[in-house]
Order: sequence, then C-alpha cells, then structure tokens
Amino acid sequence: MDPINLADALASFDALWSPRVVTTVNDYDIRVAKVRGEHLWHAHDDTDEFFLVLDGELDIALDDRTVHLKPNDVFVVPKGARHKPSSPDGARILMIEPGGTSTVGDRHEEVPDHVDATTGHPLGA
Repeated sequence: MDPINLADALASFDALWSPRVVTTVNDYDIRVAKVRGEHLWHAHDDTDEFFLVLDGELDIALDDRTVHLKPNDVFVVPKGARHKPSSPDGARILMIEPGGTSTVGDRHEEVPDHVDATTGHPLGA
C-alpha cells in the first residue's frame, strides 16, 4: 500500500456529507468528509464515533450540550448518544468507525436530500 495524502483525498471529491473511505485499520474505516450546514439527529447504537477536524470548525450537538471543535480537535461521540453534527461555514473532517457503519446511524430523523446515507464511498467514487 502507498501513503495516502489527506489533502489529495479531500480534493478528489466535492460532495458534502458524503464520506470517502481512505483506508481501513483492522475492521475500522478511516473516512474523510467535507461538511457544511447541518447533518441530522442520529445515534449509533453499537459503536462510538471518532471525529477529527482537519480544517474549519464543527459543532456536534448532543442532548445536553453542544461541543465546538476547531482544527486539530478530536471528539468521540459515545455509542448510543444522539448527536447532530453541523458546520455553518464548512469543515473537512476525519472519522473513524467500524466498517459498514451508516452515516445516519441506527436511529435517525428523516434524512434530508443533502445528506448521503452511506457506509462510505471508496476514494475516486
């Protein structure tokens, strides 16, 4: 396997809220995404969700608070926690989740047209 440059990976697509799988580690997907606006309220019943902000700022609303992330900040949403990511001005993020994990979780509100309900697309797709 060759090294993967995250800036190049992010430059290879334009779709928002539509993560790309850059590699896998054991059974975990390493995904990058471009985000702007709001995602949707959802929860992953059986897995935590790791977020790293590469560029921009990301808010993650939880039932009891909102976490504000700036570049190089990381945050883990615990399994089962209802959350809603958003970024008014846009951000580029890296996420780590078990392979096959849906971007809209196991429980979610209606999926808006601008959100890609996926388990991650390969780079170049």
